[in-house]
Amino acid sequence: MVDGYSDQFRLSITEALSTQLYAALSRLEPAPLTLENLAALAPQAEKLGLPSMSGVYQLFRQEPGKERQLTYVGKADEPLSERLGNHLYKLSGREGISIDEMSFKCLFVEEDLSSVSPEKMLIKEHLKTGKIVWNNRGFGNNDPGRNRDRTVIKRTHFDLEFPVDLSRTVKGLAPGVHSLHDVLWQIKRGIPFLFRFKHSAFFKQQMVTVPGGELTVDEALRFVAQHLTGKWQICALLGWVIMYDDSPSTYPSARRYYRLEGVTDQIPKSRTPGRNDAEDDADEADGGFDE
Repeated sequence: MVDGYSDQFRLSITEALSTQLYAALSRLEPAPLTLENLAALAPQAEKLGLPSMSGVYQLFRQEPGKERQLTYVGKADEPLSERLGNHLYKLSGREGISIDEMSFKCLFVEEDLSSVSPEKMLIKEHLKTGKIVWNNRGFGNNDPGRNRDRTVIKRTHFDLEFPVDLSRTVKGLAPGVHSLHDVLWQIKRGIPFLFRFKHSAFFKQQMVTVPGGELTVDEALRFVAQHLTGKWQICALLGWVIMYDDSPSTYPSARRYYRLEGVTDQIPKSRTPGRNDAEDDADEADGGFDE
């Protein structure tokens, strides 16, 4: 029972932090998500005496003729420029979206707030007044690993709405005679999304002739498939591309298979989200890139 002249006070540190973070970000104006703006973050952090450059950030999207939307809230334990650069890289290789539509805000956070999940505090504050489009939809940075290749994704998943763009030109793919191993690595380095493949000594021994002129990702994968043997196949999933010796094995979220005998398309499978679904973002996943 509370008397008229006394009561109990409980200090909520997390509530105070979340309110202050939200207010501090609200005072900032979004900047275009460009390499130039990200490069400017390091001098700003140095000027503030913050060598770690960790912090929290927001991503926004403004489609032509529409209002700007908050799409993602996250944190970076590594430098903010690296995390935001990963997002820029990922978004630049997707169908249905232009990097010109994207902008960001960020806050350098001097104290170590990782134990109180500052991004979750910000998400909670934002959800009081609206929604965040990409959180809890698989919008992550890192390779989720081999065990996620066969996942049946939710119908709300980011990769289903914005699959990897196979019509992108492969940068740095040199024409002429190369080992298949070198060609695979040139493709991997020349596309703005993950290409994970199993290593084989055979690829280092097999020499191939890359044709002149620019090749799209689809054309490059068709070229590689013409030189595969045995059970090797390339599989274009919605969010990344893989190559393993497991043909005719299939993957639920695959959209295209590249094999020696030809190219086959598939309608990706998806499922209705369940009430108890855990957050499936891959930001913190550590699956490794190649086997």
